[in-house]
Amino acid sequence: MPSLADAGGAVAAEPHAEGRDDWDSHWCHYAPATEINPAEIMRSRVVLRMLRLPRAGGRVIDIGSGQGDMAKHIRRASPGSQVIGLELSAYGVQVASTKVPGARFLQTDLLKGDPPPAELVSFADHAVCSEVLEHVDEPDRLLRGALPYLAPGCRIVITVPGGPMSAFDHHIGHRRHFGPDSLRAVVEAAGLEILDVRRVGFPWFNVYRLLVVARGEKLVDEVSQRGTGASSSWAARMAMQAFRALFRLNLPRSPWGWQMVCVARLPERG
Repeated sequence: MPSLADAGGAVAAEPHAEGRDDWDSHWCHYAPATEINPAEIMRSRVVLRMLRLPRAGGRVIDIGSGQGDMAKHIRRASPGSQVIGLELSAYGVQVASTKVPGARFLQTDLLKGDPPPAELVSFADHAVCSEVLEHVDEPDRLLRGALPYLAPGCRIVITVPGGPMSAFDHHIGHRRHFGPDSLRAVVEAAGLEILDVRRVGFPWFNVYRLLVVARGEKLVDEVSQRGTGASSSWAARMAMQAFRALFRLNLPRSPWGWQMVCVARLPERG
């Protein structure tokens, strides 16, 4: 497949071999591919449906905002929402700030536990953490680092990959993929109250992921070349369009889906 498999934003990184956590480099090379990724579009629909933003808009924190694609979808669906993105990569913040001028993006490392700016303490009544936790060794610690930005009762939607890992997943630093129990354990360890954990994406997202896995190292090479200016083939563009349509036919919940989704809330102080 021609798109950036399942990479999302990253707000923290530990040193590992082969530069797999160098997110300035990753976003520089892969930002164009991520924008047209049909999986990214599918996830944005799932997130927005489960986020339940009020009609008048809300105050939203995007944890691991990457190059701003999720923030763009949120602003488009809810123009009245205030959106703050938290992102480790300076390049990601730069791209996102240009792409979503109505949002605010901060470069931060949530693993360090630095306090938020005073005006953002308990800011958010809604939050998103999409395709981030698989990139860090201590995902519960990363979530805890974001809690000071959330108001009591804040609703948060978290997505992580399930199913087999591809060569591209390894290339961009996936530590692991999740199932319902492992995702639940991480979210509860972070101090959040779980409202729902489900698998989505069956059957067509699974098919897409199988193709990504089958492409192996060839996908890494092709996406890297496009990041330097090469264009996608006609067949690749047609395939992406086809999967965008097919993803609308995925079941909203299935024991076989390879996209994991959790809805949680920050407990009221008491």
